[in-house]
Amino acid sequence: MSFMSTPQTYPYDTRLNILHKPLEIVDTNALADAVTHKWYNQTLCQVNGSVVRLGVIEGEYHWHKHDDDDEFFYVVDGQLLIDLEGRTVALAPGQGIVVPKGVVHRTRAPQRTMILMVENAGIVPTGD
Repeated sequence: MSFMSTPQTYPYDTRLNILHKPLEIVDTNALADAVTHKWYNQTLCQVNGSVVRLGVIEGEYHWHKHDDDDEFFYVVDGQLLIDLEGRTVALAPGQGIVVPKGVVHRTRAPQRTMILMVENAGIVPTGD
């Protein structure tokens, strides 16, 4: 597919370790305040077979898809743009969307943006 990026090493700080156990308080503001990377992703906790991740992002991610996994994106602060084939979805704080499995997409943030993502614990964030 012409939208897909070629495999490479991406300049993202992606942390797949689960930061918090059940019954621990998750402080997304404190975590976001400590972020120094333009594209940061940290797994916060696991809920059944899914994980909740914090993204603190600015700039654009690469085009990719997940063959077997849906992704939910929720904007806490800033603006998230999700490019799809033929259109772009703009999300403001308090808005979210599910990108279904198999859909080619790219996320972008014109300014520093904090998002939460819910996805299968085994998903590869950079795509299949």
